[in-house]
Amino acid sequence: MLDWSSCPVVERDPQLMSGGWVFRGTRVPVAALFENLEDGVEMKEFIALFPGVTLEQVRLVLDHTAKSLASPQVV
Repeated sequence: MLDWSSCPVVERDPQLMSGGWVFRGTRVPVAALFENLEDGVEMKEFIALFPGVTLEQVRLVLDHTAKSLASPQVV
């Protein structure tokens, strides 16, 4: 599981989306990005579908994910 706490463009609040990780300042779950990308939606289309999410946020989430997956996992 990724540690989203070190990603500055996401946040979680128990009062929003059942405490799940969302793009900062929105109610858009981070998981929605990955679900849409899996379905073939392009980044710019995702941003159009989810107002409030910026291209910079999407890029930083993807970068955070790539870096997290590339680093060795501590067990």
